[in-house]
Amino acid sequence: MYEAYYGLKEKPFSILPDPGFIYWTPGHTLAISMLEYSVMNCAGFTVITGEIGSGKTTLVRELLNRFDKKKTNIGLLSHTSAVEEDLLQWLLMALGQPYEDQSYVSLYTRFQKILVDEYANNRRTVLIIDEAQNLSAKTLEEIRMLSNINADKDQLLQLILVGQPQLMELLQLPELTQFAQRVSSDFNLNCLNQEEVEKYIDHRLRVAGSDRNLFTPAACLLLSEASKGIPRIINILCDTALIYGFATESKDITVKIINS
Repeated sequence: MYEAYYGLKEKPFSILPDPGFIYWTPGHTLAISMLEYSVMNCAGFTVITGEIGSGKTTLVRELLNRFDKKKTNIGLLSHTSAVEEDLLQWLLMALGQPYEDQSYVSLYTRFQKILVDEYANNRRTVLIIDEAQNLSAKTLEEIRMLSNINADKDQLLQLILVGQPQLMELLQLPELTQFAQRVSSDFNLNCLNQEEVEKYIDHRLRVAGSDRNLFTPAACLLLSEASKGIPRIINILCDTALIYGFATESKDITVKIINS
């Protein structure tokens, strides 16, 4: 709608996770470095937290793109609210394995064999659980027990938990002490500060094909205040502002448009 008017090749402020649009704040750079280090060094559990819309899922997508698929067996589990009763089935599905119409013992045997076979073929198995704050303490403890399948000194299953800040509160429960002790690294993605918001907007515009920042500094300041530095909200507001700007044939996105 507004792309041609503003000289853009595509929409710069989609709310869908897209690693191609990542703006690398110091926090995001540190988080991805920690994730890569954890995977490469066969760390046990890694935890990444952040507010809704802070870019956690986009970071996970970027990590997936960086994996060497020949050396890594990756499972991604996102529908965490439905896993309580059938955890093993969901884990096997995430790893692309058959899981239907089997007893718990059969599922466990299959899961164990997958980990052992992958290890024998010099491939690591990494399970990424998004929206992990939805898991119960009971389910997290079951995951810990499943991860106890080891070979010599090597851990056969690496786990990356991604979730909202309450995930860390969950991991502090007394019944999850053993789980928390297995966490080798954890990191919280902070929201963007005022300066980062302006650079974030400019970055996404340029990736989408713009040769200038369409948003005035004052508009960026207002967007920073209104969004509280949360990338997803910034995207929603900026996308709407561009529609308003197009509708009013405005060359720049000003404070007046943001207020509208």
